[in-house]
Amino acid sequence: MRPVFVQFRCTPGKTYEVADAIYDREVVSELYSTSGEYDLMAKVYIPEEEDVGRYLAERLFDIEGISRTLTTMTFKAF
Repeated sequence: MRPVFVQFRCTPGKTYEVADAIYDREVVSELYSTSGEYDLMAKVYIPEEEDVGRYLAERLFDIEGISRTLTTMTFKAF
């Protein structure tokens, strides 16, 4: 499994609804509210054999209230 971090920008007033919907899908290991350009940040473990873009698109990116995402791939943990 490889971890990736996904940040979510939500439609104004929808952050809590988006967070609930993300947790309901049981895909993320951790989910945080954040300050700055994005409202939420999630840590997602993706199976090695899966295509990252497709995996995230099919499981998370269709949630109503998400206006933008930013995915950060990881390499080595120190």
